[in-house]
Amino acid sequence: MDDTNERIATAPLPTPGELRRRRNPFIQFFRFMRINWTMWRLARKHY
Repeated sequence: MDDTNERIATAPLPTPGELRRRRNPFIQFFRFMRINWTMWRLARKHY
């Protein structure tokens, strides 16, 4: 049985604060830089 629509309907919605953080370009830039820094460190460690 496919209960995908039910699961989507009962999924939690993001809060207004979460939506604001997702749309903020400054926060997105710092998150982008953080994940790049993490990947760079892992690459250097295992090289």
